[in-house]
Amino acid sequence: MFAPKLNQGDEIRVIAPSRSLAIVRDEIFNKALHCLEQQGFYISFSKHSREIDDYNSSSIQSRVEDIHEAFLDSNVKAILTAIGGFNVNQILEHIDYEIIRQHPKILCGYSDITALLNAIYAKTGLIIYHGAHFSTFGFETEPEYTQKAFFDCVMNEGCLTLKPSQIAKEYTIIQQGVCEGAIIGGNLCTLNLLQGTQFMPQADDIVLFLEDDNIMGDHFIYEFDRNFQSLLQAYGKEKIKGIVFGRFDDSCKMSADVIKRIISDKLPKNIPVMFGVDFGHVFPMITFPIGGRVRMEANANPIIEIINH
Repeated sequence: MFAPKLNQGDEIRVIAPSRSLAIVRDEIFNKALHCLEQQGFYISFSKHSREIDDYNSSSIQSRVEDIHEAFLDSNVKAILTAIGGFNVNQILEHIDYEIIRQHPKILCGYSDITALLNAIYAKTGLIIYHGAHFSTFGFETEPEYTQKAFFDCVMNEGCLTLKPSQIAKEYTIIQQGVCEGAIIGGNLCTLNLLQGTQFMPQADDIVLFLEDDNIMGDHFIYEFDRNFQSLLQAYGKEKIKGIVFGRFDDSCKMSADVIKRIISDKLPKNIPVMFGVDFGHVFPMITFPIGGRVRMEANANPIIEIINH
């Protein structure tokens, strides 16, 4: 199931299902608001988006109420999360997914929002978007790339061929091959929170899009390694048709060689694997559809083509 595409002049609602909008710096807030208004959209903010508690978040009730109101409001055509955080999984069992199913809309975010995105897809079948937060539009690292990637995905029909940003320069092939499948993924450690729950999405032909951020310091690579192993065990290697790894902050000390070591004894050699695609806790970033179809060719001329979104 796909939500209607966004059109210029539409209303975009900003919600804060993880951390509060109140922690976004004024400079970033104002730049993000100006950017989206300059693109021709009306931006509204949920009632509790600036509510804040001791954890820089808000109550479960407030966050769920804002989600329900955004989907029920007929004037709202798309929903952006304010920022990520650590606790969006608290609200998953309290959401009325029938409201979302009956009122499908574009929803986009990343990081901790990975849990919400994948849960909505698992519970409703609605194709949902991993990409820019509202706050992302306030950052100035290749902003045109991030903006184009977002609007191409949520406003246009037809296939999208991903191209590396000026920072990424090119995608690195870890294992060669060709595949097509359903995109599942986002922030690895957050996705793993859904294992063993009703909110973990399922498919028989999965192409994983995976990234992570460094909250473990010098132990990041060890943590990423075991989280990756856990995800493969949860799905079963026979369901994994391909893997796309994002870009990583320098503090992660992640590289193509590290990825090769991590996957070397975990994956069949015929599964295509790419590294260094523009998503993660880095800028700029692409937007991609959770549940959408992707075709990837990992060879001398790598191609990642989003078939439907």
